[in-house]
Amino acid sequence: MPRQSPQDVLTRLRACLAEGAPGARLPAERVLAADLGCSRQTLRAALSVLEEEGEIWRHVGQGTFRGPRPPGHPVRDSVLLQAASARQLLQARLMIEPPVAAEAARAAQPRDIAHLRALVDRGRQARTRAEGEALDTAFHRGVAETARNPILLGLLDYLAGARRRAAWQREWDRTYRRIGTAEFTGPHCTQHARIVTAIATADPQAAAAAMRDHLEAVGTAMNLP
Repeated sequence: MPRQSPQDVLTRLRACLAEGAPGARLPAERVLAADLGCSRQTLRAALSVLEEEGEIWRHVGQGTFRGPRPPGHPVRDSVLLQAASARQLLQARLMIEPPVAAEAARAAQPRDIAHLRALVDRGRQARTRAEGEALDTAFHRGVAETARNPILLGLLDYLAGARRRAAWQREWDRTYRRIGTAEFTGPHCTQHARIVTAIATADPQAAAAAMRDHLEAVGTAMNLP
């Protein structure tokens, strides 16, 4: 049998899943790869797509199963990152980052304010989209660092990693190809500056509101429902 393309393997796997009962275990990878005429690497790539779509679920040491993951079974971080939509990621940021900004306003010290203002100034001088993105990420991390809670900082780092994955990046790329670097050097930095002002004046409510306004502006720019 000639080697199958990744798309052919995915198509054949979908057909197999349609015939099976939900919850049934799939054959071992070596058996599936032999039956489908593909490498195990190609098979795993196809299985990852199906897992992201909720068509299968996998448990280390037990196998791969048809249908969505049953309640109570842990989900791998990589699946969460890949499967989350851009809207879901923005919702998570709206739930987490405004309270983080409020806590930053309570905990900020003069050196924190100076650091955040320096990031805003550098953002205004960004010459490329990549530089603007990097400084945007650094600013949001700087706010979390100012809050002085390592758990919150870890959550923000996790969300930053999620934004580098496919679902968010597709929408981000589409948006910023249209509006360009000027969005980072203009509106983004103006919104960041308002957040810093609220933090500097030790006003938690204003800091939370400024962060929420900023994230909602990002969602509007990305046309997220």
